[in-house]
Amino acid sequence: MTRLRKLGAVTATAIAAAYGGAVVLHDPLISASDYGGNSRLEALRKKVHDPGAVVPAREAQQSVLAAASKSNPLDVLVIGGGATGSGAALDAVTRGLRVGLVEREDFAAGTSSRSTKLLHGGVRYLEKAVFNLDYGQFKLVLHALEERKQVIDNAPHLCHALPCMTPCFSWFEVVYYWIGLKMYDLVAGRQLLHISRYYSTEESVDLFPTLARKVNDRSLRGTVVYYDGQMNDARLNVGLACTAALAGAAVLNHAEVVSLLKDDDGKRIIGARIRDSLTGNEFDTYAKVIVNASGPFCDSIRKMANKNAQQMISPSSGVHIILPDYYSPEGMGLIVPKTKDGRVVFMLPWLGRTVAGTTDSNTSITFLPEPHEDEIQFILDAISGYLSVKVRRGDVLSAWSGIRPLAMDPTAKNTESISRDHVVCEDYPGLVTITGGKWTTYRSMAEDAVNAAIKSGKLSPTSRCVTNNLRLVGGEGWERSSFTVLAQQYTRMKSTHSGKVVPGVMDSAAARHLSHAYGTLAERVAAIAQTPSVSIRDTTLWSKIRTLLGEVKLILYFSFKNESLGKRLAHGYPYLEAEVAYCARNEYCESAVDFIARRTRLAFLETDAAQKALPRVIEILAKEHNWNDAKQKEELEKATEFLRTFKSSKNAKFHDGKHS
Repeated sequence: MTRLRKLGAVTATAIAAAYGGAVVLHDPLISASDYGGNSRLEALRKKVHDPGAVVPAREAQQSVLAAASKSNPLDVLVIGGGATGSGAALDAVTRGLRVGLVEREDFAAGTSSRSTKLLHGGVRYLEKAVFNLDYGQFKLVLHALEERKQVIDNAPHLCHALPCMTPCFSWFEVVYYWIGLKMYDLVAGRQLLHISRYYSTEESVDLFPTLARKVNDRSLRGTVVYYDGQMNDARLNVGLACTAALAGAAVLNHAEVVSLLKDDDGKRIIGARIRDSLTGNEFDTYAKVIVNASGPFCDSIRKMANKNAQQMISPSSGVHIILPDYYSPEGMGLIVPKTKDGRVVFMLPWLGRTVAGTTDSNTSITFLPEPHEDEIQFILDAISGYLSVKVRRGDVLSAWSGIRPLAMDPTAKNTESISRDHVVCEDYPGLVTITGGKWTTYRSMAEDAVNAAIKSGKLSPTSRCVTNNLRLVGGEGWERSSFTVLAQQYTRMKSTHSGKVVPGVMDSAAARHLSHAYGTLAERVAAIAQTPSVSIRDTTLWSKIRTLLGEVKLILYFSFKNESLGKRLAHGYPYLEAEVAYCARNEYCESAVDFIARRTRLAFLETDAAQKALPRVIEILAKEHNWNDAKQKEELEKATEFLRTFKSSKNAKFHDGKHS
């Protein structure tokens, strides 16, 4: 019944998105009486999850930022569109503050798209807490476990619980890991995902068929399986940015901070000079407080305020590789807490493939970090010892490196200790820096940053933090069975080589993918995939939609055209051409790299498939953004160069000895 009641608004928005229409919702602003308590939260939920809601156009967002002046500044300007920055923008705007966000590249372009894909409390940190009697480490684990459950609940379509198997090669290890993981369950308390348990050797091999029965002459004695969370990190990040935009924040990707603006006395930061990377135009925007959430690059922003600022980032490189799905079974991961050299190694099923890693080594800060061949070989060596199948370098479909911004507090007297926790500081008035931490705790990190910004700018929020109970766009009302609606009610219109448009089946794989990637908004994408072949300005349909929508004031322009975007973009993957158009219209997808790396995950899953999909992706984006031939050529060159940094077996030179 809920689905039927929402049909009118969903239909209008789906049709508008399908035909490239512009939808402007003129809903009344949330009144002051709505601020505070449950009424404020319910008003926000209604605004964000309104079936007819669409994000403001990029041009409108830039205009809002440019209009923020000395006399009428924003409350908060966030620099950095990663998980923490986007989370901070969402937190601040949902407290009733005027908020802007700028990101040099794209949302999740840096560390936030290159993570381990796990939402975890930190089993190793619990071990340290117990053996070192370290209450600080214990609090970190307790807090992370609370946040883990919160992230999964707030974005159920993008996150899920994942069982992780820990192999034991002695009875001591069986007891040790069983007790340790039972403690992990106990600490999680009400936030427990599922109870851990022991499996015999035979049961373990049934669950994980490629698991070796013997490693270094030690026989497998069984496994202990526990649960952590898994996510689609980049899409979760994009969801944060879009939710913030729907809540009223002015978010702008491909907008670089070139300098910070100070007051007349030069004692406080009051704004930033921004360069729009897409147009080359520059403008000033002003804010009472700036939140620096630029991850590994936060020191470069701090040095714009004070060139002598003490460095607070100690960068660490984490390399991951993607292998075919047969390396790990669907729905079961493998984690070895301590290899012979003391490192953690894992293999996890992810989006139909296997992700394996990781390394943790010192690195330099660069925007496009590349994995070294010895790091890839280390991962292959490490996992090969625990598998019964041959591990080959030629099976590596993609490999990438991410920079972890391990942080030191520049205001602390003792700077010797590098923290795995996050650090919030204001070492120059008006500039609050948040860095460190991990994906799992992004929400509480954002909350801490906004609290510091409120204190710094003496801001007056109209409500408390509500992000612990606010689902991201696409998450409200989503169920695991939602994909069945797509499979049953939608088709995929495809152009044949002869130019004829024919309907195709919306198969379960495509339907599941759309449902998990876009949540309740998946029907908008499906509507584009089955666009009918008409070219009219339909006032009768407009009248019917207005009747269905009731009091919502909607300005809708239909530009109906035969798009035929139901084809798959790459063989063996569920991504549809319709997604390119949808993301360009509704998710600030401004480049080919934005799409193949962060709106979909094709670049991370298989470099070669992403390369082959590029021409069609660029062709569709060119229509959406009115690119000329020169721009299309430039996009192809940039995307090809980007893919070269992903060291798959196809684009890496290596001497393959053990892993031939």
